[in-house]
This record gives sequence, C-alpha cells and structure tokens, in this order.
Amino acid sequence: MTAQGVVVHIGGYTADNGGRGTGIVAARRDPVTGALTPLGTVAVTPGPSFLARHPVHPVLYAVHELPDGQVSAWRVGADGDLDPLGAWSSGGAEPCHLAVAPDGGHLFVANYGGGSVAVLPLDAQGVPAGRSDLVVHEGRGPDPQRQEQAHCHMVNPGPVGQPLLAVDLGTDSVYRYDLDAASGRLVPRGPRVRTAPGAGPRHLARHPDGRRCFLAGELDGTVTAYELTGDGALHQRGRVDASDRAGHVQPSEIAVGGDGRFLYLANRGVGTVAVFALGGELPELVAEVDTGGEWPRHFALAGEHLYVADERADMVRVFRVDPATGVPEVVGEPVAVPSPTCVLI
Repeated sequence: MTAQGVVVHIGGYTADNGGRGTGIVAARRDPVTGALTPLGTVAVTPGPSFLARHPVHPVLYAVHELPDGQVSAWRVGADGDLDPLGAWSSGGAEPCHLAVAPDGGHLFVANYGGGSVAVLPLDAQGVPAGRSDLVVHEGRGPDPQRQEQAHCHMVNPGPVGQPLLAVDLGTDSVYRYDLDAASGRLVPRGPRVRTAPGAGPRHLARHPDGRRCFLAGELDGTVTAYELTGDGALHQRGRVDASDRAGHVQPSEIAVGGDGRFLYLANRGVGTVAVFALGGELPELVAEVDTGGEWPRHFALAGEHLYVADERADMVRVFRVDPATGVPEVVGEPVAVPSPTCVLI
C-alpha cells in the first residue's frame, strides 16, 4: 500500500497472442471508493495473461501464454514498479494460470496447451529455482474442438492437509496432488474426479469453511457444487445453471465472497456477473448483473468492491458489493485497459 492507496496489477493479452496490450499495467486503488487510477505499463512483456503474488515477499509472478510457455518473476516496488528477477520455462505450451503454495515455498503452473502441471521451487526470497516436476495429463472429452486433448486450466493449492486441485478442461477432470516438499514433486492423491462429460471445467473456488468448493463449467455453462472431505475427496452435491440469460454462456472466473455467503461467477457471451446465495444445499441464483461488456474474463473481490476485467471491451469495471444482498452495483466509469485478462489486488 502506498500513501495514496493500494497498487493493483493487471495482466493481459499482447500482440504476441492476439491482444492489444503491451504488458503488465499498474493502477492505484482507493480502498474507500474503489476507484482505480491507471499508472501505466510497468513491465513490457509478452502475453502476461495471469498473475500471482508471493504471500510474504514483494514478488509478482506471471505466465506468458505462448507456444513456448514461460513464467517470469518481478520484485514489486512501493509504487507498483516491477524489477525483473528472471524467466523460466513452464515445461508446456500456453500456460494460463499459476498459484503460490500457502507457505510460499513453491509455484504451480497450469499449461493449457501442454495439458500439464509444472512445479517450480522458490528460494528464501521468493525467486523460482527452475522446474522440479512436470505432470502431464492424458485423455480427451466429447467436444472435438476444445477437448481433443488435456488442457489444464487452473492450479488451486489448498491449506495444510488439503491437496493441490488441478482443473483440466480437456479431460473433464479435477486432479488431486500432494506435494513432496523435499523433492518438489507431485504425488497423486487417489484417482481424478470426473465431471459431467463435456462440462469443460475451467476454474474452481474453495469456500472459507474448507468443506465446500464450486467448479465453473466453461463448455456447458454450469456450476457444480462439491463437498471437500478431510481426506481430500470431492463428492458432488449437484449442478446449477451458470446464468438465466438467453445466448451462449461461457463461464470464466468463479470466487466465494469473504464471508462465505455468496458465490460470484463471470459469464462471457452474455456479459454478466451472476450472484448465488450459499445458504442451501446448492447455490441459488439471486441476481445477475450486466458488466457493460460481452467478455468478462476475470474479476477480483477486494473489501466491498468487485473489479471485472473485460478482455474484449478493453476495460476494467468497478462495482460496489452490497454487504447485505451480495449484489454488485457499478461505480463510476470504466477504466481503460487494453485486453485485460487478470486483476491482481
């Protein structure tokens, strides 16, 4: 945080992968009003489509969603400036997601084109030290265009005792792994969890209670609710539609609010954020809010505010979330950002 507010970093597509951005953009966030003030591009770099921060050190990581997949790291300055620390191979094509272990010891990467999960140990300062493992998924799904092979789309490390969950759109599966911290290798925890055929799972959100999680189906426009047991097993509780709007619905980001009462889901194609109440057995749709664009690729929740990145509308939209109803309401005008694909608060 600076004296003027909190620095936010925004990843996006560049000309290298069909976008209009030039790299990672910084903005200053007013924590009271939610307003974003753009600070410009702080790292000119190809295709930084997803970002993550170290839990302790001021280090930012990005995937480069390119045929020759890479991961980069930067030291974050007080005003959001980025000092490069290096780049490393992700071991697979088109990495699209990454996450840091809660203890800050390892970085996990989802290679979409490679259908694989990479592990990179982090040193005492949070700097990657090369790849220690690469697990390649095998299989396919019923959609011949999108599921012709494995396509790992998200890596979701759990708290102590819970497995890493790797969501694979191509094989309609969630894979569960334990990390051997000494060797930096992944050990499968039981068989993979299969979704409904053709669901195309994209992203997963854990509930703060540690007992529930929710999976966005990109290809069939659904949300699947699971019970997450103490031994790391996932038991399906049911499925609901991602949207009640007419048209082609393609869910993207999914997250549970901090108090655990509401689930949020961005729907591309119809340009909405759907809000689900979590008081019952299954998520219940209570509102669906227009984002002002067609393609909300990602969003981030921060306090009472929601920040939605619309990749095709070249903007980040700010909303205030009503703490009683959970429903977002637009605040101010859109913030111009070219081809944004990730907002990191």
